[in-house]
Amino acid sequence: MSLLAQSLVNGLGQGAAYALIAVGFVIIYKSTYVISFAQPALMAAGATAVALLTVQGGFNFFVAVAITVVAAAALGFGIERSILRPMVGKPVFIVAIITLGLDVVIRIITNRFIGFEVRPMGDPWGLERTQVLGITFQHRHVAAFVTAGVILALLYAFFQYTRMGLAMRAAAFDQETALAQGVNVGTVFGLSWAFAAVLAAIAGVFIGAGSTIDQGTWVVGLKALPAIILGGLDSVPGAVIGGLAVGIVEALFATYQSTYMPWLGSNFSVVAPYVLMLLVLMVRPYGLFGTPEVQRV
Repeated sequence: MSLLAQSLVNGLGQGAAYALIAVGFVIIYKSTYVISFAQPALMAAGATAVALLTVQGGFNFFVAVAITVVAAAALGFGIERSILRPMVGKPVFIVAIITLGLDVVIRIITNRFIGFEVRPMGDPWGLERTQVLGITFQHRHVAAFVTAGVILALLYAFFQYTRMGLAMRAAAFDQETALAQGVNVGTVFGLSWAFAAVLAAIAGVFIGAGSTIDQGTWVVGLKALPAIILGGLDSVPGAVIGGLAVGIVEALFATYQSTYMPWLGSNFSVVAPYVLMLLVLMVRPYGLFGTPEVQRV
């Protein structure tokens, strides 16, 4: 039982980072109807920036994170204004392909800063841990879970109680109606990308915490795709639940697969989130909390 509890705790800590990336996916999709495949690269870029600022630049960790958050917001807003804004009105498929190109470009630039060696994050948690009732809590997992909760609460308050938050909700519901009511949909698009870039960068910090950054770090961000498929492309709560579920499934397979299902081979936990995604797609194509698309003929 303690081993199961330990796996669940580890899964929730890792899943919190996946949830942050997944929420970024959903925010962009709800406002622009485009799936941004640039999120994994933005995550890796944020993690790399913090690693460089702390280890090489000598900045305090939290100062480095603050600088990275501001830079990520500017980068996300700038990408939307300079590259994606001219594509308004074009087929969604074309815009999605452009985000794939952005992912490649950002990863190439990021990898030049990383180099061929692994880079330490320089985080304040490392692999420090505390035991409570026989369960080991890694400080980085606790920090990730608490931070994700605080950020999601702030996002909820922003969307519910601010004018711009209401404008973003209106644009997500119906862009033409929002335009008719005086909402600046262009600004909504830019802020959506800024928010998504910030969430990806913060997630990258926790993915690299207690570990190192290398040229393959971006692959971890792809696990947010099963999370949004599980929860639903247009559901923020679904993205959170999906991210936590993916983290738990990954942790459970890492703990028990070699004992109960050795025929699956080693490291099946890496594949498990995508198997979960396929199973969900077969049963609920729009995810557990997604809105089914109704077409009249």
